[in-house]
Amino acid sequence: MSSRIHVLALLRRHAVAVAVVVTVLARLPALTRPVRADEAGFLLVAGAWDPQPGSMFGPYWVDRPPLLLAVYDAVDALGGVTTLRVLGALVAGLAVLLAAGVAGTVSGPRATTWTAALTAALLSNPMIDVVAVKGELLALPLVLGSMLLTLLAVRRTSWLLAFAAGVAGAAAVGLKQNIATALVFAGVLLLASWITGRLSGRVTAVLLAAGLAGAAVPVLATIGWAESAGVRLDTVWDTVYGFRAAAAGVIADGSASAPARRALLLLAIAAATGLIAVLGGLVAHLRSSWRVDPPVTAAALAVVMVDVASLVVGGSFWQDYLIPVVPAAALCTALLAGREDRPGRTMRRVVLVAVASACAAMVFWLAWNATGQQEFDEVRTGEAVAAAARPGDTLVVFGGRPDLQRTSGLGSPYPYLWSLPMRTRDPGYADLTALLAGPDAPTWLVEWVDLDAWSDDGVADLRAVIDERYAVAGTTCNGQPVYVLRDVERPAVQPICD
Repeated sequence: MSSRIHVLALLRRHAVAVAVVVTVLARLPALTRPVRADEAGFLLVAGAWDPQPGSMFGPYWVDRPPLLLAVYDAVDALGGVTTLRVLGALVAGLAVLLAAGVAGTVSGPRATTWTAALTAALLSNPMIDVVAVKGELLALPLVLGSMLLTLLAVRRTSWLLAFAAGVAGAAAVGLKQNIATALVFAGVLLLASWITGRLSGRVTAVLLAAGLAGAAVPVLATIGWAESAGVRLDTVWDTVYGFRAAAAGVIADGSASAPARRALLLLAIAAATGLIAVLGGLVAHLRSSWRVDPPVTAAALAVVMVDVASLVVGGSFWQDYLIPVVPAAALCTALLAGREDRPGRTMRRVVLVAVASACAAMVFWLAWNATGQQEFDEVRTGEAVAAAARPGDTLVVFGGRPDLQRTSGLGSPYPYLWSLPMRTRDPGYADLTALLAGPDAPTWLVEWVDLDAWSDDGVADLRAVIDERYAVAGTTCNGQPVYVLRDVERPAVQPICD
């Protein structure tokens, strides 16, 4: 009994360190999983990066900031997917540590432990994602670090800390353009601190100016890179932000059934992981939290509102879109979990539920993968194309599957590796039809989804060119045709499907 008590005491004393280690370990099984679609796409874009005046990345097109692709470029040079997954595990652990630091600054040691546990649970839950490493995950330490620096800047009235907070907050936007969480937090915290008399007008102005100056650093760095690389600034803006408005229209014009299903699944996941209960806890106890700490409460509420609105407006509702909401959840936990009253006890129970959810989901996910139930149709099909291809061959995947493309080892003469850019920037598939009919036609064409999956526009012309120039050379793991140019001889594509 005494040894058990001793172990529990050690766990409580080093709870944050335990949470960090558990989070890192929870993401290490991802090292055994094949590359995911977005990871593969970003690696392909980064590997072929060749900036042009009208194209930020050159041969391939993607609607992401250059900082994210610079990270992928470095990762690719250092080992590719394995290095990326290790980086993701370390980033997740760092996010837990920084969330604990935010909680300690807001509410003290007790809140630190519970906030670390909540953050670890969310980042270790396979229902959200413990495999793919994308901008949403990579931005977390910058967001949480910026929040911590902002809190310290206000407490110590330090313009230098405010400047550093601005740099980190804007750098997070450079990894995923809609993650402005830290900047919103800083702006509302400063404003609320001034309104409530916690800061004088002069100090508020100094800290705000320092934060804005810091936030300008990544922006100016991006502009400087564009100028030196010969990329027009309007190209940068259209790629990172202008595209999103056009894509939203494409999503809205398409079938609502798939986004609606994903939205319901996302809502169920948010409930099952405890995320809704954590965010709702702040709203339910807003008045009492305001009495304890008005500035942080106002900033946390603003962050929750902005993050939820950003998720809804995005319209795609993929499950890993919950990752950017983790800092908001950490703030809600930090404000409530350290309290001795009923709201505090309720939040601590919610954290325990979140931890239990993560453990149960991890056990199920590990068993599912260990027994071979997880399907990797795209990867298996890509491997089969690679086996049948010859040096110099190229491939286009209709419907956009970057994981299939990368696994095949073949380049693409078509710039759109994802379906949404294809549908948005090549409506009616005029560019694709011209490519297939021209001298640079790809050797291989995979019809991953039906040609009329989204629209009938241009499908007849596209089908006519395919019928004229291509012959069926096999099928994908999902039963779709694989084509090869009629004037070349290649063995049949025969994927070994799970």
